[in-house]
Amino acid sequence: MRAKAVAMPTSAPTPLVAPAIPASERYFNRELSWLSFNERVLAEAMNRTHPLLERLRFLSISGNNLDEFFMVRVAGLRGQVQASIETVSAEGMTPAQQLVAIAEQADHLMEEQQRVWSLLTKELARTDFHVITAGKLTKAERDWLQTHFLDQIFPVLTPQAIDPAHPFPFIPNKGFSLILELRRQSDDELLRALLMLPAMLPRFIRLPGNGRSGGTVRWISLENTIRAFFDQLFPGYDLVGDGAFRVIRDSDIEVEEEAEDLVRFYQTALKRRRRGEVIHLTMEENAPPGLLMLVKSQLGVDDRDTILVSGVLGINDLALLVEEDRPDLKFEPHTPRFPERIREHGGDCFAAIRSKDLVVHHPYESFEVVLAFLRQAAADPDVIAIKQTLYRAGKNSPIVRALIDAAEAGKSVTAVVELKARFDEEQNIRWASELERAGVQVVYGFVEWKTHAKLSMVVRREGAAIRTYVHFGTGNYHPITARIYTDLSFFTADPLLARDAAQVMNYITGYVQPTRLEKLAMAPLAMRSRLYGLIDEEIAHAKKGRPAAIWVKLNSLVDAGIIEKLYEASAAGVEIDLIIRGICCLKPGVPGLSDNIRVKSVIGRFLEHSRICVFSGGHELPSRHAKVFISSADWMPRNLDRRVEIMVPIENPTVHAQVLNQVMLANLKDNQQSWELGADGRYTRVADDREEPFNLHRYFMTNPSLSGRGQMKDAKAVPVLMLPDEEEDLSEQSDAAGLA
Repeated sequence: MRAKAVAMPTSAPTPLVAPAIPASERYFNRELSWLSFNERVLAEAMNRTHPLLERLRFLSISGNNLDEFFMVRVAGLRGQVQASIETVSAEGMTPAQQLVAIAEQADHLMEEQQRVWSLLTKELARTDFHVITAGKLTKAERDWLQTHFLDQIFPVLTPQAIDPAHPFPFIPNKGFSLILELRRQSDDELLRALLMLPAMLPRFIRLPGNGRSGGTVRWISLENTIRAFFDQLFPGYDLVGDGAFRVIRDSDIEVEEEAEDLVRFYQTALKRRRRGEVIHLTMEENAPPGLLMLVKSQLGVDDRDTILVSGVLGINDLALLVEEDRPDLKFEPHTPRFPERIREHGGDCFAAIRSKDLVVHHPYESFEVVLAFLRQAAADPDVIAIKQTLYRAGKNSPIVRALIDAAEAGKSVTAVVELKARFDEEQNIRWASELERAGVQVVYGFVEWKTHAKLSMVVRREGAAIRTYVHFGTGNYHPITARIYTDLSFFTADPLLARDAAQVMNYITGYVQPTRLEKLAMAPLAMRSRLYGLIDEEIAHAKKGRPAAIWVKLNSLVDAGIIEKLYEASAAGVEIDLIIRGICCLKPGVPGLSDNIRVKSVIGRFLEHSRICVFSGGHELPSRHAKVFISSADWMPRNLDRRVEIMVPIENPTVHAQVLNQVMLANLKDNQQSWELGADGRYTRVADDREEPFNLHRYFMTNPSLSGRGQMKDAKAVPVLMLPDEEEDLSEQSDAAGLA
């Protein structure tokens, strides 16, 4: 049995600011805040500044997001209700009350998805891009589609009668099916049948035609194709009625603390996931009532869990339509830059890092730098060892390939593979097996904690010395998501950071608890207390009349202890700006509680994913004296108390200026993709009429980063930003960047 790690006690919760304000008015509900985030994603599908197929992509993303929300969050609350758990959330709602509120907001969201789909199909049709029903097929299209159906679809389908001899079959998670009522032509006998649509069949079929050269693009759904050739599946029968339906099942995995073999446990749990309880049923609105009742009774769902849809089922499947080769309907392609700094060293990553710390800003700068770092390590005869965490790596991971190559070259290679990476567990088990076969030492980390830290270490012999090169990331080692997620990759050869990184790795692999980390803060041991201390420092500055400010960029802010600390800082006069893309349980702008806190969310072409926090240190922000950190952790209880996370100080002047004066300022300045959160929980788009329009994604697509730019002769070329009415001298910022 693996030993169980014991977390250090966290700091005592801060006393409540304005205790007369009850919990219901101090926090937003976590689940409803997430639904608000998905509403903002859906709103981008109606953003006319985006090309049409990109708007369709946002619609499909909102559908995929909602599926996962039901599979995990709603399923979890449902389980609590079934277990008669009455624990209230931070704002005071029981699980049952949350489910009622979620249902109302989610129903509205799904109705809005169908409305958006209806509008988008009309707009797409005006560009000769059509999604049609069987009745709109031309004769030539019908002939082609019939051949396609008989060759590609018919052999895969398995009609199943529903009667005492043929019980209702198991419908897997996200399973899409047709339920049919048939009448035999010979004797008018009625038959009910089920037709499951296999997941490997594409949901939409493209009809012949060349859309790119100006021709018409026409697609038809799989279910409408089957309806068009119903007689091929059921010869001798007439169709009385039918309805398509789709199910979402409970897909969360509860970790048993005493699981002796994590791999075996997860292999078993993944099978259970496919058979989880049905949480959500969507069915076509025009399905006959008798068929609807049959499906509901056989799946064990009631009206509360059933949604009737008048448009398209499986909004996430619309992503297939976005693959159409229509450049005129998509964003202009973006090619990530490769940092000039590394090119100046002949492509030698180690030489570039040795000369100065480096931050690579994805996706504007290529993830290929991270791959080059590990590939060079695998091929370099002077490299002794590589240690790597793997949370999400993708299906065809070049990172895993580099680790295998390094092990086969005789290097000592250790990979920490996280089996609890939700929905990537199966892939990670396969990677672990492949790595072990190549001779990599595979470690699965803690039973009760996820290893979420993004860390890579390369130990290299240089003459008589040993030097360690370290990569810290805010995102996953995943080449696909690195093209669309904004993240920071920080490379350094700082010996203190390297020593800290080694202690973190040893803790994960051998439960050797660090005695003292000199620069890093690690969760769940000390990150929470470190954050409390940094906030306390700003409170002290404010009380002494010095400038005091906090800038934070996260995916989610949920933790009540951190939120109360921020309320305390606001009450002391600290100016706080939070850029929270997704869930935010903190209420900004509440008199007497959060007067000095502002919250915005950025939703745009790229998914904002980097975690950054900045503390003024008693100076007006932005300042060379500010304390700047990047992290793998959001400010949520799970990240601070139940995950292995790291927070890294950024001290090199160039990198400090890049993260603070470029990344954070651009996020604060953005007025093209930003939403402001009000005290009432409503998000409103930032109006760009107050100042010059600024799109942070466009800015980074057209401006190189500071630390990756290479040698510069003209300090005035540094692409730093200034906030409105900001007085700080630009030359001082250029000095701070080490480029003056």
